[in-house]
Amino acid sequence: MSNKKRTLLSIMVLVLFLAGAYLLYGYLQDQQEPGSSNNTGESIMAQDFEVLDQEGNTVRLSDYFGKPIVLNFWASWCPPCVAEMPFFQNAYETLGDRVVFLMVNETDGNRETIEKAEAFLEQEGLALPVYFDTKLEAGYVYNVTGIPVTYFIDTEGVIRSFERGSLTEKKLLENINIIL
Repeated sequence: MSNKKRTLLSIMVLVLFLAGAYLLYGYLQDQQEPGSSNNTGESIMAQDFEVLDQEGNTVRLSDYFGKPIVLNFWASWCPPCVAEMPFFQNAYETLGDRVVFLMVNETDGNRETIEKAEAFLEQEGLALPVYFDTKLEAGYVYNVTGIPVTYFIDTEGVIRSFERGSLTEKKLLENINIIL
């Protein structure tokens, strides 16, 4: 193949790649983030899912509607998740009677197991209510592609805000105030 043909082929491949990337970017921008507003400005209802509590019982997110909910996705191997855990513990100790804390552990059975998560909680002296997403259903429903991520759900089951990445204590409390 001549250099001219090779260059032309490279340019065509590059153009096709860029066009595909542009279309994918547009598609991803159109995807609705749970809790974001739809085109009419209305809020989106929190989507229900099932997880296991620390006793192995199945619970649903909707079981907690009627109270403000802090829904956090985390894992013990995740440094940003570990960094924010003391803030959640403090908020739980202060507001646990007014706000439901659903600390959903992304329990894939390999990198994260129930045993690893419980050992972490014990080692760190954390008494937060932890739920195990052993089927990764909750993570799928909320399109969790990276952790930590936290959703703040009001008493009506509407997501009022969400934060991707590790939270500061101040940011956590600001978001909780939105749903109180």
